[in-house]
Amino acid sequence: MSAVQLLSTPIKKYIWDKRWESLRPIQERAIERILATDNNYVLISRTASGKTEAAFLPILSKVNFKEQGVKVLYISPLIALINDQFTRVEKLCEYLDVPVTKWHGEASKGAKDRLLKNPEGIVLITPESIEAMFLNKPYNVRHLFSNLEYIVIDEIHSFLGSDRGIQLQSLLNRLKRINNKKFNIVGLSATVSDANNYIELKEFLGNPENTKIIRDITPKPINAAFKYFDGSLSQEIPSDLLKDLYLSTKDSKVLIFPNARGKVEEVAVRLKSISEKAGGHKNYFSHHSSIDKEVREYVEFFAKNSTLQNFCISCTSTLELGIDIGNVDEVVQIDATHSIASLIQRVGRSGRREGKSSNLFLYATNPWSLLQSLACWLLYQEHYIEPIPVNKKPYDVLLHQLLSIMKGASGISLSQLLKELMSNSTFSSIEKEEIEDIIDHLIKINFLEKLGNEYIIGTDGEKVVNHRDFYSLFHTDVFFKVSSQGVKIGELPLSPQIEIDKNIYLSARIWKIKDIDLKTKKIEVVPTNSGRKPIFESDKVNVAHEIREKMLEILISNEEFDFLDMIGSEIIRALRKDFSIFKIKNIKTDRAILFSNNYITFYTFTSSKINKTLGFILNRLGVENVIFDDNSTLNIKNPTVDLVEILKDINLNNIDLDNILTELLEEKPSMINFSKWGQYLPLQYQVELLKNNYFDFKGCNDFLQNLKFVENQTDYN
Repeated sequence: MSAVQLLSTPIKKYIWDKRWESLRPIQERAIERILATDNNYVLISRTASGKTEAAFLPILSKVNFKEQGVKVLYISPLIALINDQFTRVEKLCEYLDVPVTKWHGEASKGAKDRLLKNPEGIVLITPESIEAMFLNKPYNVRHLFSNLEYIVIDEIHSFLGSDRGIQLQSLLNRLKRINNKKFNIVGLSATVSDANNYIELKEFLGNPENTKIIRDITPKPINAAFKYFDGSLSQEIPSDLLKDLYLSTKDSKVLIFPNARGKVEEVAVRLKSISEKAGGHKNYFSHHSSIDKEVREYVEFFAKNSTLQNFCISCTSTLELGIDIGNVDEVVQIDATHSIASLIQRVGRSGRREGKSSNLFLYATNPWSLLQSLACWLLYQEHYIEPIPVNKKPYDVLLHQLLSIMKGASGISLSQLLKELMSNSTFSSIEKEEIEDIIDHLIKINFLEKLGNEYIIGTDGEKVVNHRDFYSLFHTDVFFKVSSQGVKIGELPLSPQIEIDKNIYLSARIWKIKDIDLKTKKIEVVPTNSGRKPIFESDKVNVAHEIREKMLEILISNEEFDFLDMIGSEIIRALRKDFSIFKIKNIKTDRAILFSNNYITFYTFTSSKINKTLGFILNRLGVENVIFDDNSTLNIKNPTVDLVEILKDINLNNIDLDNILTELLEEKPSMINFSKWGQYLPLQYQVELLKNNYFDFKGCNDFLQNLKFVENQTDYN
């Protein structure tokens, strides 16, 4: 029996009216499994393979929407994705007369009020909006969601391994506590590592035994072309690169990913200028989180509805997730992505039409970026995806959720508070005594107060929990609103570049700054003709050990790559020649070390976290002038130590890490700022966060214990 025959009559009519010739593979399998069982499922399939319908077709056929209450909750990482999926789901639900409601900070108040009066249908929401509801109006959570049957989590990979993901885990557990019956969860993703048989993913949904994976591994043809343009002499993107990029994409619908918001603007402005001089189209846009929401939505609308006109959108990861912008012909990556998962998402944005291949252009501007790009591409072809980092003891998220529970309860006994937290599987590895320590500390810093047998939010805690920034687990930077004649363009961080009469790029245009109001955090600008890319503080990225190891493997091999242009091939040959003085035999253990008059250079070829950990340990051992660069090399200027002997003697099992991390935090409290809520923890738990989240001491120790140094022709065992 065809999977279509298993669906309800209204859903069959939807499929017939859409004139679908057949279901996609992921849809066939999901319909059969979801309709027949009460398991949790994660649907893993490439971008644009129909995962949304794969989840909703069987759910809409299975759920009785005539029963009271919201029956399906769709959780998304992005408001923009909710707005995009709303239309898609609403059209599907018209066949069932099932209402669909958006619930987020920018959604219609009228629609929310109607839902509160008559809870029904499907709600599309972000984790932060669920948190806000638990915090401010916990009655609404029970009123709306106590009869849930399904939760659909879109782009589930974007939550995994992050504090925001742990927050979502906790919220799912809290929803289970107020639910009248067990709901099932369906996660959607294009990129999840299958390391350890998806155990981290299954545990994320709370019940590994009851969670099944449905994966469609149907390959999609990808045409890849790598090009090299040297940019080592300038901070700007090489002009020859942009000219080549213009010629390669001027007759296409294209997304360009330059890795940083400042470069996004530079690419958009300079390509638009080239196009104007060449008489080409004018549809050059930039898209990132600092551009005004309405401007971003216009760009998305234009791309989605632009059937005849070509366009070019220079963007960050804001267009990496599943927002539908229609058919994209080509994807361009300028310099290396920092993860395979990101590369998969970006490549998947092109060739969305059935039978069409994906087209990828990758431009590199320095030799090491080219090498890393090659490594990422080869690992992509080997189906490698970075494993999910697991934080078994998320003390900072527990603290946040503790305050959220306290605020929602308006007074709670210690026994009830402990019960709430200890019954939440998200925090199952945190001991009761540790929670009590954190509670005692929160009382000391006036975040909590004890009144009789109940605990309430304290005076300093009130300031934190009553701020709208409390709902999220990620930091919110301070930006200045940029406007021109009353029209908001976007936002910029205050930097030395932001001065009156200075020119900047923003929203794919050039502006002159006319006024800066420090009190209201507003910048007034007017259009102009020349300027500079804006300076944004870069997010620190962690490159996986496997990517760096693959870079080393490429260096010591003789393999030629037919997708590299001639200059790129010459660059790789030159890198190999330079590295040939080191006789590397085993990429797992052998690492090169180069001695010169003023420097020691240690080519670690390991993860960013291990490099960071190694640099910290060397600093604590008194080794001065240690510098790590983005190329996975450790440099020591004017060395006065025998680095090889020091590294050979390090065994982190014999070092009192708690003591040295405590000293570090006492010297530099800002070290904990990577965690939004870590600063409010007792010192010993801040130490644990540094050990488990910021550094990688186990990985570093394993790396050092297996290390074999190779210096020119000399081996150090």
